[in-house]
Amino acid sequence: MGPTDDDIHFDFFEDEPATTEVQQQPTKSRLPRRGGSGPRRPSIPHRSLAPLLRLGALVVGLVVLLVVFGLLLQSCASTSKHDTYAHYMDKVSVIAKSSADNGAAVTNALVTPGIKASELSQKLSGIAEQERQNVAAAQDLDPPGTLRDENGHMIESLQLRVSGTQGLANAFAKTTAATKPSEEASILSEQANRLIASDVVWEDLFRVPSLAELKEQGVVGVPVPPSQFVTDPDLLGTSSMAALLNRINSSGSGSTPTGLHGTNIVQTKALPSGLVLSQTAQNTINGVSTNLAFAVTIEDSGNFQEAGIKVTLTIQQKNPIVKTQTIDLINPQQQKTLTFSNLGEVTFAIPAHVNVDVKPVPGETRVDNNRASYPVIFSLG
Repeated sequence: MGPTDDDIHFDFFEDEPATTEVQQQPTKSRLPRRGGSGPRRPSIPHRSLAPLLRLGALVVGLVVLLVVFGLLLQSCASTSKHDTYAHYMDKVSVIAKSSADNGAAVTNALVTPGIKASELSQKLSGIAEQERQNVAAAQDLDPPGTLRDENGHMIESLQLRVSGTQGLANAFAKTTAATKPSEEASILSEQANRLIASDVVWEDLFRVPSLAELKEQGVVGVPVPPSQFVTDPDLLGTSSMAALLNRINSSGSGSTPTGLHGTNIVQTKALPSGLVLSQTAQNTINGVSTNLAFAVTIEDSGNFQEAGIKVTLTIQQKNPIVKTQTIDLINPQQQKTLTFSNLGEVTFAIPAHVNVDVKPVPGETRVDNNRASYPVIFSLG
């Protein structure tokens, strides 16, 4: 190797000047860290709480709005449910009243004095036709889904009323004077039992379950109507029907019934004292107040059933008080009591009379026991 090679030096890195980038970054001295040599957490810059508060208020507002909206939907749904049941029951009420009126018409027909079998049959057939209209109206109803079964039972009740009423009409159409009352009465009673059963079906299979369902659904203030077709079940019993046939047959084709007919006054009692009045002695009625009443007992003293008997009670004083009631039906040897109340003002300490008059029934010949007069004095003592 020659001398020239010894003159070569690799010191150009030592004399290289610092670059501009290095010169622009000043050297920072590091301070010793506390707590060891773990990783250093970045510092969190300070922020204002106002945006967080606004966000929280917005969330609360949305929650309140959703709750109110939910309650509003629930209220609307509840109102809609209430209106649905109320609308249905309003229509049922119309049918219930019409059917009950038909039942009253059946009773009135059966107790009509002097009516013939043919006339009675025609009346009952007309009532049955009216009741068929109630069946059709019930079938056209659109009940709430939870009351479909109950609506079906209501229709069954009305159909029993049609069947029973038409059955009575058909039976009376076949009635003649030669008919054996006991056999015919049994047939009539069988038909009448359908009318009694219709009331049971309406109450037990429609009304009571409907009330329970309304309670289950939380629906309040919606009444479920009753419907009573038979007001006096005794009227439709076999013995009563036999007596009815005797009454009809005794009328015959003439205007005057044959056989023994009549009624008599059994007793008259002042209430609430319970004093049985005498026609021959002065009756002092003590403790008279606004609840003063008189109970008049009437007996059928003939051999036939009697109907439509008017009984009038008169308190004969300066300002007379007159009250009238009607016995719809009474069978032979049967007694019925009418109570006359709401009499108004009576005169105290001055003699008066309480008179009872019973209108004679068709064919009655003895009428002296249809009137009674009781001398009385009313007292506050």
